[in-house]
Amino acid sequence: MDNFDFYSPTEFVFGRDTESRCGECVARYGGSRVLIVYGGGSAVRSGLLARVGASLDAAGIVHTALGGVRPNPTDDKVREGIALCRAHGIDMLLAVGGGSVIDTAKAIAAGVPYDGDFWDFFEHKVTVSEALPVGTVLTIPAAGSEGSGNSVITNAALQKKISLRTPRALRPRFSILNPCLTFTLPAAQTAAGATDMMAHIMERYFTNTPDTAVTDALSEALLRTIAEATPQAIARPDGYAARATLMWSGTLAHNGLCGTGCEEDWASHFIEHELSAIYDVTHGAGLAVVFPAWLTWMARHHAAKTAQWARNVWGVAEGSDDTATTLAGVDRFKQWLRSVGMPVTLAELGIDRPDIALLNSRLHEHMGPTVGHYVPLTAADTEEIYRLAL
Repeated sequence: MDNFDFYSPTEFVFGRDTESRCGECVARYGGSRVLIVYGGGSAVRSGLLARVGASLDAAGIVHTALGGVRPNPTDDKVREGIALCRAHGIDMLLAVGGGSVIDTAKAIAAGVPYDGDFWDFFEHKVTVSEALPVGTVLTIPAAGSEGSGNSVITNAALQKKISLRTPRALRPRFSILNPCLTFTLPAAQTAAGATDMMAHIMERYFTNTPDTAVTDALSEALLRTIAEATPQAIARPDGYAARATLMWSGTLAHNGLCGTGCEEDWASHFIEHELSAIYDVTHGAGLAVVFPAWLTWMARHHAAKTAQWARNVWGVAEGSDDTATTLAGVDRFKQWLRSVGMPVTLAELGIDRPDIALLNSRLHEHMGPTVGHYVPLTAADTEEIYRLAL
């Protein structure tokens, strides 16, 4: 196990009707003028936005709103939010939604006190040293952004989707998690979110760091739990137990706990980011295609940890060798993905004629000559993985 710092200061307020505590939480963390960031009309139609507003009103918190954040959030909404914050003297962001909304709020929070273009942070030209505080009301368990310092934004003009990682400055001060807010999620969104959670865990699990028994056991247990709870939530959308399990699993998948002491990989996420940047696919669905292809490639090149994953997560019996064991695990993973309605090929994702040369060149233009750490993947390697996804 490697040396590590683990910093996870977010206060999680979990359970039924917890959105009524927004005003209390904002006040506790020093907010007095809040910008509420949200996505489409569901937050309005469901009455959630009104309940959040009423809680803020009761606490004497002034608030204004910025709606219209879309999946695979883009830089234009961030710029709009920065201008609103400056015009209204905003001192806290409150994200009401899923990962796209939370990521947008974080980018706004970083951009408000910065004199330059917020995109400088995502191009890694400068580091976020100060930001407005952020709180969240989670409605889509998937990205884990409610418990991390990460933000992913797409620059629409450049077709660049880049992840910003700030372990301290952009972690939410508080996150309100009410599983009841997820009862109306469509089955496809539930499944894509669960796939995203699994991917966050596996990016940390597939490591060459030795002696990681604690994080391995945590990761394997979470993966098995997500695999069990997802079809339950799809079969009974208003079942509190399965929805609560998925919501808390998504947070634990991405708050850093599963990566403590490990060198993490993240190649599959970077490979997928090019798909969603160019073809605007749902991130979780893209990962459902990319991760099995990545695992298939690894089965033939570096199969020790992938074979452990096959045995301990998917119950594969010891095979003739690690390659065979891994491939059996990939088959079970793909069967599970299909059972919850996820695609496992680019064609099933709706990309019939992907421009693999463009995807691959963009990937290495953005990430450098190699991608990932479990096996540092060259351009020839990642092209083969894109082709395995066909």
